[in-house]
Amino acid sequence: MTQPIVLKNIRRLLVANRGEIAVRIIRAAREMGVQTVLAHSRADRHSLACQLADLAVEIGPAPASKSYLDINAVMHAARTHAVDAVHPGYGFLAENAEFARAVEAAGMIFVGPTAQTIAQMGDKARARATAQAAGVATVPGSKGALDHVAAAIDAAKDIGYPLMIKAVAGGGGRGIRVVDSASALPAAFAAAQREAQSAFGDGQLYLERFMPQARHLEVQILGDGQRVIHCYERECSLQRRRQKIMEEAPSPALNDRQRSSLCQAAVQLAQSVAYRGAGTLEFLFDQGEFYFIEMNTRIQVEHPISEMITGIDLLREMLLIADGQPLRWQQQDIQLRGAAIECRINAEDPRQDFRPSPGTILNLQLPGGPGVRFDSMLFQGYVIPPYYDSMLAKLIVWDESRERALSRMRRALGELHIGGIAHTQSLHQALLADADVCAGRYHTRFLEQWLTHWQDGEAAASPAASHEGGLA
Repeated sequence: MTQPIVLKNIRRLLVANRGEIAVRIIRAAREMGVQTVLAHSRADRHSLACQLADLAVEIGPAPASKSYLDINAVMHAARTHAVDAVHPGYGFLAENAEFARAVEAAGMIFVGPTAQTIAQMGDKARARATAQAAGVATVPGSKGALDHVAAAIDAAKDIGYPLMIKAVAGGGGRGIRVVDSASALPAAFAAAQREAQSAFGDGQLYLERFMPQARHLEVQILGDGQRVIHCYERECSLQRRRQKIMEEAPSPALNDRQRSSLCQAAVQLAQSVAYRGAGTLEFLFDQGEFYFIEMNTRIQVEHPISEMITGIDLLREMLLIADGQPLRWQQQDIQLRGAAIECRINAEDPRQDFRPSPGTILNLQLPGGPGVRFDSMLFQGYVIPPYYDSMLAKLIVWDESRERALSRMRRALGELHIGGIAHTQSLHQALLADADVCAGRYHTRFLEQWLTHWQDGEAAASPAASHEGGLA
């Protein structure tokens, strides 16, 4: 008989986030008998998360800088309502070491890794060095952070062009520039530095070789500070401006040997920092080789597809680990089952250069049936605020094979109806009608090349005609 799951140290949890991930955390906590306190902005006071939480506490006005990113405001809510733990979700303060330290200093549990681990692995240059020390291959790049363009020019001589400028403290595709020649480097470096300073409060950059036809793969891991396991990989190469649009698991690019090597490298690196909680290690896969690029020390947006192919509730496991309990799983217990696909439904008009489309949800019809999941914060009458990320929902499907999962996703997208706003449903339907996408022949630049034709109303040409980084 399966033993009941009981938390010993977490009775009341502060959810320091919004939208669909706040809803997901609240539901996971409630199933485990944990009370939830939602810290929300004024703009989100009528949200689904506010309705579902045991207690909703307004911490500031709409701008994230005065609410979700305000450490003092979040901690005041946590102390006032005597919570045992804080779950940061993703985005906002989720990878902020200062916030994790504040939670720990207040005698509360941070649902995630230690502040030290966040600082080490959240700094992209330090994470590269950590990977190299652990024997994990990295993309050829600069040695450490770069403060000045002169240092970047020197480093670029060894790396070669094209190259990519990336923010040391970066995330979400910001603080990144692709540079094709030495003459373009100074201006691109200055622009990336300004963006990084504005977005992250840290203008340090580093350089990496740019691989234009590489695939972006991620490995989901869980650790308890002593032991680390993986939940296989996700394929995340369908991106626009380095923001993921559609993901699938497992990757159609890997054979069993490559999959095993990739996942073991991820475990090896996470084990080297005694990782605690859920985390994701990101790799580029090019011409049969994989290279570590960075680690996300939090739950990912696309975690549901990993849940679907393994049967593991990652949010539940995060809470158990934060509670001080050891991993319940051995690696051999985690079997890869079938295939899963996720489509991000964003409040953007893909035919109008992805113009944001805030507004009111006038009517809502959701897909259903076996193997279909819809993670969202939507309800009829909900007013989408214009202040935050445009993602409304994630449509996730699972089936016994990739081909069946593709068919199920087409059916589910056909059933979905969100009235009152523009959104990305039609984009996903077009992608799932594309021969290269259906065959798994795509890379990180595929979507942007494909979009230049689709947005003009043409049948999208195939940017995957040559695939050095394609199927292995």
